Amino acid sequence: MKNFKFVFIFLLALLTFRLSARAQNVAVKTNVLYDALANINWGVEAGLAPQWSLDISGNFNAWSFSHGRRWKHWFVQPEARYWLCDRFAGHFFGFHAHVGQFNVGGLKNGLSFLGTDFSKLSDYRYQGWMGGVGVAYGYAWILSRHWNLEAEIGVGYAFARYDRFRCAGCGERVEVDKPHHYVGPTKAAINLVYVF
Repeated sequence: MKNFKFVFIFLLALLTFRLSARAQNVAVKTNVLYDALANINWGVEAGLAPQWSLDISGNFNAWSFSHGRRWKHWFVQPEARYWLCDRFAGHFFGFHAHVGQFNVGGLKNGLSFLGTDFSKLSDYRYQGWMGGVGVAYGYAWILSRHWNLEAEIGVGYAFARYDRFRCAGCGERVEVDKPHHYVGPTKAAINLVYVF
């Protein structure tokens, strides 16, 4: 998992420097919702045509929390966007994929949502990978010449394969290579965007 983290950060940096920063062709962003959850995140969006752009965003969390809680993961989400007017302004629809790895557990909660029982994260730790696809709707507000604020919500499908462990801190494995199918929200973002 360590190698993936560095490869992910390197590829995002390389993509940013590789794209030429012509007017209204490239934007960099951060999702303030992920920032609030202590996830390092970054996104790059490039214009492809007058109403099309390609957004590649991802986040990373390697922190260990008190009381045996884990929320470690890396996640990449490329998205093709169709803008109803001009790109980087107004309404858009997105078609995204997502892939990542996770090591999560010890998170006290009572949530059960759309067939997924998140309350099991209270007593167990899950370690594995996931991937899937989805669609999204969003809107971008122009704040100034270079700054935008963007809101987006998406739904889709994710497939995960994981090992389950007895508790967040111990290593007793309970299940091996178990599959899980998820349908529901796959994207939520309030992005602060800098447009070149």
